[in-house]
Amino acid sequence: MKTWNLCKEFLAITFATIIVGAAVFFFLIPSHVTVGSISGLAVVLENFIPLRISAITMILNVVLLLAGFLLIGREFGAKTVYTSILLPVVIGVLEIIFPENTSMTADPFLDMLCYIFLVSVGLAMLFNRNASSGGLDIVAKLLNKYFRMDLGKAMSMAGMCAALSSALVYDKKIVVLSVLGTYLNGLVLDHFIFGFNGKKRVCILSEKEQEIKNFILYTLHSGATIYEAIGAFDDKPHREIITIVDKNEYAQLMRYIAKTDDKAFVTVYTVNEIIYRPKV
Repeated sequence: MKTWNLCKEFLAITFATIIVGAAVFFFLIPSHVTVGSISGLAVVLENFIPLRISAITMILNVVLLLAGFLLIGREFGAKTVYTSILLPVVIGVLEIIFPENTSMTADPFLDMLCYIFLVSVGLAMLFNRNASSGGLDIVAKLLNKYFRMDLGKAMSMAGMCAALSSALVYDKKIVVLSVLGTYLNGLVLDHFIFGFNGKKRVCILSEKEQEIKNFILYTLHSGATIYEAIGAFDDKPHREIITIVDKNEYAQLMRYIAKTDDKAFVTVYTVNEIIYRPKV
């Protein structure tokens, strides 16, 4: 069973890396828009180094890979060794299959948008499996781990220098699109990550407290905390149920509350991160 789970994990990582490679090859490279990434930096360096973009990406990835392996951990390092090698291979294979690759949209702006959407899907899949496509993703993961910075914002910060490097080769339009694309890429990446992992903190005041608590504990199989509260208007004691649920559990819970007590007072907050170590 453990072997099968490991196989599924690496199949998902492989698929996500292929998505990232396709985004780079079909949208980033033809447009020359250097949306902050190692592959984007490789597009610029290709003008100075007589190597293919896939080879430059491989070299740059190895350098940052060593830093990620030492500072983030063995699991992250092992997975990223695989993706850091696979990504340049995917790009290299595409270079062979499509030697005359040109822009699909003939518009750098549309290429940028397509790249951002596609690469964010792939990167979110990788980050949610504690992996990375290598390169600046490792820098973003380091910022996330040691400075508690949102991954999207960390990606934007790490990628901005790469985006600005396009000024060495390309015109002002490409530079502006590169910087704008790097910023948008961070926002979209945040959306995809929190779409996968987003939680809701639900606070409930209800006369049907026991029924709602039992539903949370025994139907949703989730946890809850009960707080004693005093109403400011009537000075009467109340008991507030607080629980954190995923989006599927949230939908079930809200339907149950509406059916059980349509006068319940409910407040909902978005939770981006949970730090919890269960007792052994």
